[in-house]
Amino acid sequence: MVHLREDERLDYLLAEEQLRIIQSPSVFAFSLDAVLLARFAYMPIQKGNVIDLCTGNGVIPLFLSRRTKGKITGVEIQERLYDMAVRSVEYNQLENRINLIHGDLKDMPTKLGYGKFDVVTCNPPYFKTPNKDEINLNEHLAIARHEIHCTLEDVIRVSSQLTRAGGKIALVHRPGRLMDILSLMRQYKIEPKRLQFVYPKPGKESNTILVEGIKNGQPNLKILPPLIVYNENNEYTKELRTILYGEQ
Repeated sequence: MVHLREDERLDYLLAEEQLRIIQSPSVFAFSLDAVLLARFAYMPIQKGNVIDLCTGNGVIPLFLSRRTKGKITGVEIQERLYDMAVRSVEYNQLENRINLIHGDLKDMPTKLGYGKFDVVTCNPPYFKTPNKDEINLNEHLAIARHEIHCTLEDVIRVSSQLTRAGGKIALVHRPGRLMDILSLMRQYKIEPKRLQFVYPKPGKESNTILVEGIKNGQPNLKILPPLIVYNENNEYTKELRTILYGEQ
């Protein structure tokens, strides 16, 4: 059994019906962005060290546990979210595969070591911190959405510090920050290699991007085919059903 607090619930992890995750509508529930990043990022199959920054309730490490046999570390600054992630990992009996750290990602290079990881993933806060009267009154949601505890530059700098030469860094973000992401990647010796635009429906503007770079890599950026979430009937496209539910 798992202990659930307040308005928490235990959900199935989409197609991974053998995995469950603790969620809370008032604290944290994973979004499509996390699922897309977990499917997009390169993963070493048999072994390796993977770290997920801004891990929230541990959704990305849980997804990645089905893609790699390597060790996975998740870092989360919010104690409540960290606690949810720990209980989800324990419920799924993945303590020997997934290690969770309650702390500030900016401290991780010193704490864990420089160049120790093969892959870094991150679904960071998307928005610069607004004026106080514009910040979500829910502290958990405000921290998850706005750069209150870490900026985009913090994320990319730390990702570079944590990754070995030749290792990969994958992010999900908003198109409006694309130039910032690419320029910061190059500033911190991460060469952008794969870029995919995600569109909510045909004919609509992209609202999500997936970017992957290689530490000390050579220039050769590939633009992947567009990924469309919903068709004209507001149903998931075939590509999304495959990602979400494993349908062929």
